[in-house]
This record gives sequence, structure tokens and C-alpha cells, in this order.
Amino acid sequence: MTASGLRAGGEHIRVERNLGVPARCRRIAAWGRRLMGGVEHAKHVPVMVQEVLEYLRPKPGGLYVDATLGAGGHAERILGAAPGSRLIGIDCDAEAIDAARARLRVYGERACLLQRRHEELAALLTELGVTSVDGLLFDLGVSSLQLEAAGRGFSFLRDGPLDMRFDARQELTAAQLLATATVEELTRLLRVHGEERWAARIAKAVVQRRGARPLRRTGELAALVGSVVPRRFQSLRRHHVATQTFQALRVAVNRELCGLAATLRAACRVLGPQGRLCVISFHSGEDRIVKEVLRELARGCVCPPRQPVCTCGGKPLITLLTRRPRRPSAGEVAANPRARSARLRAAERLAT
Repeated sequence: MTASGLRAGGEHIRVERNLGVPARCRRIAAWGRRLMGGVEHAKHVPVMVQEVLEYLRPKPGGLYVDATLGAGGHAERILGAAPGSRLIGIDCDAEAIDAARARLRVYGERACLLQRRHEELAALLTELGVTSVDGLLFDLGVSSLQLEAAGRGFSFLRDGPLDMRFDARQELTAAQLLATATVEELTRLLRVHGEERWAARIAKAVVQRRGARPLRRTGELAALVGSVVPRRFQSLRRHHVATQTFQALRVAVNRELCGLAATLRAACRVLGPQGRLCVISFHSGEDRIVKEVLRELARGCVCPPRQPVCTCGGKPLITLLTRRPRRPSAGEVAANPRARSARLRAAERLAT
């Protein structure tokens, strides 16, 4: 793997400024920057990296997979912790692959980086001739790289187009989803993916607004949500009023939960004996899927709980290393507020 063809400044995100942004949208962006400590150009900081290394236990000569590569922060620490180790990094975001290549170029051919979705993990490893690995990492959700780029439309902190696609080759954008979904569909996705209490009210407001003028900018959507949710409830939230709406749209646009359970099952099966899996999730929908899949594979038997004798023949595949999810330390949250929602679960493949 070479570092040729890298874009200049691949690790630095250029923040675009839109001088025509309405005053209300600029105030929302300013609020977000204060929340993030005023940082305009945040360097990618991997979340819970010490805990990841603690559970993965990278060993010299080992083979590891970072199934959600991002800008390569976790991958860099894994390769640095184990001389001679190799890493396969995949991400569906081409900009993330470029940034990771720049970051990992010192490791040369030890790092193999490919633009693929993590749902393709099993097929990809088969293509590469890999039958087992020593460790797998999933760091789910959106990355700092994506949040900091105004043109990607992931955050209300910077006004930009309502895009939200991880993979630019995909057709559906957040703006298109908001322009075509029914009130019922929007209500459901806001409730399911964002756990938004005011989902129905927000959905109705979106549909009413698009009748006059489509929502095209992140600032417009954030302002609309802020105008719909009662102010007395806004003050009770620990985060900005539009956070859950943006999360729900991002998850829906990128189909983030589709196939996650199957991917985790495939990941556990490709682990070698005593190989380890780490999964970092950032909202309850993700964590619920991770928890249920890992418990299922640790239990083995899928017979009804009250059935006295097992007839399914299922055997445990893994052992749980975390009965409850690990959370980031107070020090990490203070240094990197985006880590505050992280939950880490880990498991080890049984030797037999």
C-alpha cells in the first residue's frame, strides 16, 4: 500500500463559510461552536482509544480489521501498539479513506485501506483470502472528519447543504428524504432513529414548510426544529434541540442499522480462537443491536427460555468481556465532548 495520489492536506478539513446564512442559522452555529469549546478545525481524535487497546490487545504480527476506518485514529494506535501487525481498514467514505491514507502512510503495506461498507466485511475478507483475524473494531456513527466539513451537511454547527451521505456515490440525500417522505414516515424515523419526543410535531412542520419552499440547508432545518419544540422543554435538554433530528436523518439516509446485526455475527465468526471484537456505539438503537447480538452469540442456544432441554444444538461462539458497556472517562469527555455518548462493548472468540 503506497501513499501516492493523496490529496494535499488530507488530514485537515477546510471549513466553508456561507455569508448568506440567515441570522438565526448563524446563532445556531455559534451555539454549537461554544458547546464544542470554540473549535473550528478539530483534528480527528479517536474515541475511547485506551479502552480499545485494552480489549483488542494487539500483538506483534497480528491481523486486525477496522471496519469503520474514519480518519484512521484507532488504526494508527493499533498498528503502533504491535510491531509487524497488519490492518485492513474499510470505510464507505472516500474522503475518510484519503485522510486515513495520509495518517497511516508511515506503516506502508502494513495498512490495506479499501472503500467498502462494513456490511460487505465477510465478502471482502473472502476476496482477500483472509480466513481469520485477531481482532475487529467497529466505531459506529459519524466521525469528526464528517462533522467538521460544512459541505457534508452532517451538523447544524456549520451551515451547509442537507446532504448527510457517507458515500457520495449514493443518490439519496437528507434534503431528498425531507422532500419526499410522508408525515407518518418522518415521524417514525425521528422516533425510531432519534428517539425524538416531538417527532410528530417536527414531521408536520417539515411537510408544511416544503409546500412553500424545500428545506435545503442544515441551518434551515435546525431553525425549524427550534421553532417547533416548546422552549420550556428545550432548556431541559443537555444538547441542542436539533441533535436528535439530525441523528435520525443521518441514520436513515445511510441505512446505518440495516444489516448491522448480520455484520456483527459475521465478524464474530471470522475471529480466530481468542480473537477479540470491540464495538463503539453512540445511540441506544445501535447499542441495543450490539448488546442483543453479542448476548445471543455468547448464549449459543436459541431455544425458548422455558424449554427444559436444548433441541437447537447451538453452542456459544464468544464470551462477553463487558457485561455492561464501558463509558468514556470524565477526563476524555472534558477533552473531547463528542465522546460523551460513546458505549463500548467487547467479546472474545472461544477457543473451541
